[in-house]
Amino acid sequence: MNKIDRKGRNDDLYKAVLTLKTIDECKKFFEDLCSISELQAMEQRFSVALLLQQGMIYNDILDETGASSATISRVNRSLRYGSGGYDVVFERMDLDKEVKK
Repeated sequence: MNKIDRKGRNDDLYKAVLTLKTIDECKKFFEDLCSISELQAMEQRFSVALLLQQGMIYNDILDETGASSATISRVNRSLRYGSGGYDVVFERMDLDKEVKK
């Protein structure tokens, strides 16, 4: 059990995210919800995850994203030993690409 599970979660945020239907809606919601630095950090971490998933090495990811080696390592740990959230998203993103072909 991770730290956030021990503290409990309020599902309202996650339910709210599930109501969003377009990229524009998502951008507006997250811009209202997060500070600029929080949003940039999340976007950077997701970019790092995508590049790691594609097999890019740390130094190239650092050059491309500006992420620190600590951030890259942290994201890599989440990819390998996390809850599987990245896997779900990556799988669905691939399915979306197949549908568009």
